[in-house]
Amino acid sequence: MTSPLELPGWRHVYSGKVRDLYVPDGAEDAASADRMLVVASDRVSAFDHVLSPGIPGKGVLLTTLSLWWFDRLAGADGGRSIPNHLAASHVLTLGMDGEPNTHDDLRSLIPDEVAGRAMVVKSLDMQPIECVVRGYLTGSGWAEYRENATVCGIPLPAGLNNGDRLPEPIYTPAFKAPMGEHDENITFERSIELVGAERATELRDLSLEIYGRAARTAEKRGLILADTKFEFGVDGEGVMTLADEVLTSDSSRYWDAAAWASGTTPEERMASFDKQIVRDWLSANWDKQGEPPALPDGIVERTAERYRELLERLASA
Repeated sequence: MTSPLELPGWRHVYSGKVRDLYVPDGAEDAASADRMLVVASDRVSAFDHVLSPGIPGKGVLLTTLSLWWFDRLAGADGGRSIPNHLAASHVLTLGMDGEPNTHDDLRSLIPDEVAGRAMVVKSLDMQPIECVVRGYLTGSGWAEYRENATVCGIPLPAGLNNGDRLPEPIYTPAFKAPMGEHDENITFERSIELVGAERATELRDLSLEIYGRAARTAEKRGLILADTKFEFGVDGEGVMTLADEVLTSDSSRYWDAAAWASGTTPEERMASFDKQIVRDWLSANWDKQGEPPALPDGIVERTAERYRELLERLASA
């Protein structure tokens, strides 16, 4: 992983697989900072590894898509406003050039080096649960279903196939593991033990609500939101707040609705607008032992094209 950038006015405090976190110069740490800078890199990860090379332009695409979804969920889709982590001065609209608009005072806080791929956000008490919602049977859920007719321990009807729509979306939380370790799928009951019944219920209900709204928005644009994951934190007033990225190609599976309806094989049905291209290539060319191989140019280019096409199909409609 490359070293984080040195940014004027900000101090680097943490790097995840694809994002870097900064606090203002002078802030002691993230907990005491009144705001933070979240920078999306072009790094791509799969199977708990950061891969090489990155996907050119990915950081801008993911940030732009997150801002677009934050706008929809703040009420632009006609639903109630879901609190999010963006600093109050963010304006969540896209300009004529497709770039996120921001007020001048906020734009001045984002260094030129990361323009277009950074968000100024509020500091939150992040919850230790990754909130996963699945509307379709695929991925690790399909593997478990073949073994036990369950997904994350939740019983499902017999006779489902890879890529099938579930009778209703299901909430399958995971415990967020420390950096370098695998997240652990947990039951809803275990999430209650971790954060308490009230917060666990709020996380579940918010996740299912957001998934439903996003799935309907995607459907109007000829897309299927197969599954996604959310992260939440609690702000200084105790409000549960949507954080990090939201409904991006990295955190979600998007499929082409027309291909899904007409396809006869899983590959035909699940025409993806996400990093499934990367996962599929790795599965065919790596035994998951040691360091993963470098991604071929063709895989990098196809992935970048699908990320761009997803943003165009969603945001231009």
